[in-house]
Amino acid sequence: MNRLAQATSPYLLQHADNPVDWWPWCDEAFAEAKRRDVPVLISVGYAACHWCHVMAHESFEDETVGALVNAGFVAVKVDREERPDVDAVYMTATQAMTGQGGWPMTVFATPDGTPFFCGTYFPKPNFVRLLESVGTAWREQREAVLRQGAAVVEAIGGAQAVGGPTAPLTAGLLDAAADQLAAEYDETNAGFGGAPKFPPHMNLLFLLRHHRRTGSARSLEIVRHTAEAMARGGLHDQLAGGFARYSVDAHWTVPHFEKMLYDNALLLRVYTQLWRLTGDPLARRVARDTARFLADELHRPGGGFASALDADTDGVEGLTYVWTPAQLVAVLGEDDGRFAADLFDVTEVGTFEPRPAAGSDGGADATGHGTAGTSVLRLARDVDDADPEIRDRWRSVVGRLLAARDTRPQPARDDKVVAAWNGLAITALVEFLQVVAVRVTSDDEDANLMDGIAIVADGALRDAATHLADVHLVDGRLRRASRDGVVGEPAGVLEDYGCVAEAFCALHQLTGEGRWLELAGGLLDVALARFAAGDGGFYDTADDAERLVARPADPTDNATPSGRSAIAAALTAYAALSGETRYREAAEVALSTVAPIVGRHARFTGYAATTGEALLSGPYEIAVVTDDPAGDPLVAAAHRHAPPGAVVVAGRPDQPGVPLLADRPLLDGRPTAYVCRGFVCQRPVTSVDDLVAQLT
Repeated sequence: MNRLAQATSPYLLQHADNPVDWWPWCDEAFAEAKRRDVPVLISVGYAACHWCHVMAHESFEDETVGALVNAGFVAVKVDREERPDVDAVYMTATQAMTGQGGWPMTVFATPDGTPFFCGTYFPKPNFVRLLESVGTAWREQREAVLRQGAAVVEAIGGAQAVGGPTAPLTAGLLDAAADQLAAEYDETNAGFGGAPKFPPHMNLLFLLRHHRRTGSARSLEIVRHTAEAMARGGLHDQLAGGFARYSVDAHWTVPHFEKMLYDNALLLRVYTQLWRLTGDPLARRVARDTARFLADELHRPGGGFASALDADTDGVEGLTYVWTPAQLVAVLGEDDGRFAADLFDVTEVGTFEPRPAAGSDGGADATGHGTAGTSVLRLARDVDDADPEIRDRWRSVVGRLLAARDTRPQPARDDKVVAAWNGLAITALVEFLQVVAVRVTSDDEDANLMDGIAIVADGALRDAATHLADVHLVDGRLRRASRDGVVGEPAGVLEDYGCVAEAFCALHQLTGEGRWLELAGGLLDVALARFAAGDGGFYDTADDAERLVARPADPTDNATPSGRSAIAAALTAYAALSGETRYREAAEVALSTVAPIVGRHARFTGYAATTGEALLSGPYEIAVVTDDPAGDPLVAAAHRHAPPGAVVVAGRPDQPGVPLLADRPLLDGRPTAYVCRGFVCQRPVTSVDDLVAQLT
């Protein structure tokens, strides 16, 4: 009996018809394993995971494999995005046993959840042999199995423990982190490391703030070079905007095609802040198109943002996205087809698939089907600084190609709403709207497009925030995920509290509404009461959450900010907006537990370092009292020149629920800016020049 049909997770629903008698993660599954005296097979993945699909097709959809699993095991299917706590514990075990990790993750555990054998993807023949071997070991070598499990639990308990050395996150440590990133930088291809290459969004956010504080040309150059390389490569969707999860090569050409909400939210912040800082037209365009992707492709009308677009289409990776020269000509005609092939580096040989052998059918049409060598579109020529006629031709080509691509089969969308990732998206879109308001262009067509995207983005982020507040917040506690307006049972983890609280602080700044600041404060109070550890650090799960074989507490930033970094960022913003120093103190202590890692492992502490830069700068608290928050030049100047991590609030004096506007009157009836730094205030000013002087 497969028990996944009522799941809220799209990943679990993908397995609801398997011949495997899957259970969701629940106490009843482990009780059943104990009753039957059999091991538990825990399979962890997510809906957009390509190799999860492969293992499902090869093994979990196979009747013979299903019978073997059902006879000897209790099988539990876990969506890592819905249960990051379960994923974290067993991923630590997998890495401890194998030296590596990834998804699908395959874990064999005792009926009390103790892992004793871990791995990732197994081809069907290997998986069948593994099932047989584990079953034999469980029946005939039980004591050895239990000893192995005890050793693994001891190892993961140590890896996930809180405590250890602490130190203030000083300017010296942040400078050392920037130096380490510079030393590890890929001078040729940009970014860090080799293949596969992931977008280093949090490191880039840190380097932008480091540049603002120190004037480091090196930090800015790393950001500009990496941002351009990613934007020109196949990692970036040259037609619809948005970024894929990673590049399978070292030079950003061929992506792993899944598009994740969290990557696009964090990359939107990078391009937005680069645009704000430099006025770079490429950064402006990519920020605009990424905001449009979030609002058009991932936003659920009246609700939150979906989690991801799948890597596969109809079981084929890249089917929606790749092109041949013949397909370009079929859509665009001979002249524009050749222009597009040159612009996007589409060749007969192809960058994604090899050209077929002689004598085979190399034909293909605009639907994307065919066997010719196919190419991922990447921008081989500059368009942002090109002549107007070239830009107009490029825009026309993009529009026609996108219309043709929309007729192809499309990747599935994981429409699960994850609290933390929606928080990241809301914060990113708020920052984007703030910069849109102060950065103008002489290109009327582009300005009109930007205005339209800004309107849609504003509605999407407000929808998402309302959804989080009304659906995910249950009896004062966050839930992790929802789908179709129905919230799931899994409790929110620390990253949910941090990312959502930071988002509510951002929305408070955008709207001037006290409700959002009040909600942020409530979430942070829960985090301090339920997640805090004795050393000033935090666990990733609450003290009253389900007990696992270890309580996770990972301080490092990986694909998303760690819970500890996220909560520190939210505490920092909330302290600046509310004037309550205890939240700033909690942020400083939390970062002190990460500081020893920052100087040694900068690539895995990017968000912590980003928050450290905000604390080092003050952060600045900027209040503009005005009757025209949307159009006042003081507000525009505040957003344009705000130092790293600054908070900006504008509105009428003594506006209810807005502490930064309390007891701050207009001077001589004129709009007035009040600038404080670390709770120490400067004189109020009424001119843009005086405000800029205080911020620079």
